[in-house]
Amino acid sequence: MDRRAFIGTLAGGLLAAPLTVEGQQAGTIPTVGILTSRAERSRPLEEGLRELGWVEGKNVRFERRFTLDYQELPRFVRELLRVPVDVIFTVYGPGIRAAMDATRTIPIVGMSGDPVSQGYVTSLARPGGNVTGLAIQGRELSGKRLEILTQALPKARLMAVLANPETSTKAMLHETEARASTLGVRLLHFEAAHPDRFSDVLAEVARKHPDALVVLSDPMFTRNSRRLVEAVARHRLPSMWEWRDFVDDGGLMSYGPRLDDLIRRAAVYVDKILKGAKPADLPIEQPTKFELVINLKTAKALGLTIPPAAGGSGDRIVDRRAFISGITLGLLAARSASVGWSSHVFGHETEGSRSEPAAANG
Repeated sequence: MDRRAFIGTLAGGLLAAPLTVEGQQAGTIPTVGILTSRAERSRPLEEGLRELGWVEGKNVRFERRFTLDYQELPRFVRELLRVPVDVIFTVYGPGIRAAMDATRTIPIVGMSGDPVSQGYVTSLARPGGNVTGLAIQGRELSGKRLEILTQALPKARLMAVLANPETSTKAMLHETEARASTLGVRLLHFEAAHPDRFSDVLAEVARKHPDALVVLSDPMFTRNSRRLVEAVARHRLPSMWEWRDFVDDGGLMSYGPRLDDLIRRAAVYVDKILKGAKPADLPIEQPTKFELVINLKTAKALGLTIPPAAGGSGDRIVDRRAFISGITLGLLAARSASVGWSSHVFGHETEGSRSEPAAANG
């Protein structure tokens, strides 16, 4: 071989080598786009992925976008797609919708109350598109929350229901109405589409003198939990909520799955997608573990007596029963067949059996 040709070939190979390696490194480190309301909603996902072997900076990258303003979601999704990302995780329905509007190819892992009726997937068993994740059972749990609240307040006959007309599904309202009919309870419907409406709407609710308030599942309510709970507290309304956050902020009680558990479970979906699975082939899961949380301080302020649980002593309840007005709420929570449950009395805790979420069978 001619010496000059050999040197030229060698030099060309050396110059090209770093570009090839760099391209391979960029291509082999997948990027997860995270779109949530605040940083703490991202941590359970990242912790779950770490447990599955994904270490940030080593074999995965995270592109995080946090916002409380739904109007910013489309812009943040576009930013993530320009990165680009290999999968998008979002913790609320509006985030799923914004991502779906921007792409039908990049996998989306999300959580929503009723993904089928909301049009995110074709069915729970076979999502059929680029969206998968977890269904929070907003429809089923809406009726269950009303049932628990009415049994906690056995004399209650008039209940107010608060919904966000922009996101609350007809299925949730229908389930709540159907359960009210079987319980012999009359419902009053109220709507708030923006936090600035909370004070006026709750004042209107109070003028109707309902016995209690059920707040339907909604991301806007969740991200403005403190402001909404304060508006409810001003009118001394016993209230039932979706997440424990509302009880931490002063609401009376909540019933539903643990949000952090659901987000951590979503890491399994992200893991499978990063390893080559298609979202269309990953069934939507539904939670099988629920918790009932009661704020004792709020109950006292409302004049509701909560005797200590039978067998309990000190600050920790060791029995499976927590009482409001003599109603065994822990056992009410356990009535859902074949599910794990836990009941917490704010500052007190009682644990039921545990079971891991199983894939939905549609």
